[in-house]
Amino acid sequence: MAEEELGFNCAAFERTRKTVWHLQQMKNKGQKITMVGTAFMSPFFTMWCEYAGVDLVRYIAPGENSRERAANMESWTRQQRKMAPNICLNAVLESCQYSDKYKALDVAATLLQEGADCVLPMGATNELVEYLADNHVAVFGHVGCLSGWQTTRIGGYKRVGKTAEDAMKIYRQAYEYQESGMVGMTIEMTSREVTDAIAKKLRIPVIEIVGGSAADGSEMVILDLLGMVPQEGMAKHSKAYADLMHSCMGAFKAFGDEVRGGQYPQEKHGWGMDQRELDKFLNEMEKQ
Repeated sequence: MAEEELGFNCAAFERTRKTVWHLQQMKNKGQKITMVGTAFMSPFFTMWCEYAGVDLVRYIAPGENSRERAANMESWTRQQRKMAPNICLNAVLESCQYSDKYKALDVAATLLQEGADCVLPMGATNELVEYLADNHVAVFGHVGCLSGWQTTRIGGYKRVGKTAEDAMKIYRQAYEYQESGMVGMTIEMTSREVTDAIAKKLRIPVIEIVGGSAADGSEMVILDLLGMVPQEGMAKHSKAYADLMHSCMGAFKAFGDEVRGGQYPQEKHGWGMDQRELDKFLNEMEKQ
C-alpha cells in the first residue's frame, strides 16, 4: 500500500532522517551542530543545505503578515520536507499560534505530523514548554536577545548579558527551559564567555547565533551566509561564504545586454520547423 493511501509521511521513519535525538547525540560526542536560518526562502535552499551536510534548518513560512505566515505554515512544512527528506527541520511559530497552550499544541502537533522535527515559539513561557513537552512535542527554544518584536522591551536588537547579573538571568531562563522539557535552543547576542559557559552547563544542545563562540554549534542566517545583502548592511558577526547578490546581478545584466544586443537567443537555443510544414503554415496564415 502506498504511503499516500496510508495517510501519513513514511519519510518520518527513514533511518537516514536526522532528528532532535541526533542533535543530542552530537552534543554528547562533542560534535558541532550546523544550523541555517532559511527564513521564507524557497525549499530549494533547504534541499541544498541537506546536500551540503547542514544538520538543522530553521524556517518560517512566507506571508505579508504574521497571520498569513501562520496560515501558510502547514503547506510550507510539507514542501520543505518534500525537498529535504532527511534534514532536521525547526519550524518557527508565529506569536498568534501559541497565544495559549492548547492552541500551541494543536499547531505544533500538526506541524510535526507534516514533517517538522521541532517547533520554536520565541519567548515561550516555562508553562508552555512543559505542556508541549508533556504531550511529546519537541520544543526548540531561544535565549539571550529575542528576535523580532520582543526586543522592544530592552531597547531594540543589541548585546545582552553584559553584567554578571544579566548573564545569570539568561542562564536561569536557559536552565528552566531545559528542566521544562526543551530539547535544544539558540543563544543570541551574548558574549563568547557567556555563550560557552551556558552551553557547557546545560545537558541539551545550545547553538549560538551572534554568540561569539561555537558553543555546541552555530547558526547563520541565509541572507548573510550567501551574501544576499550589501556588505555594508551585514552585521559584524556575519560572514559571507558566497556573493550571491553580485553574482545574480551580473547574470541578470549579462542576460539583458545580450538580449538587447542580439546575442541571445542564437540558433542553438531553439529549433527549426520542417520547411514544407513551415511553408504550409505561412500560406495558411496569409489567407486569414
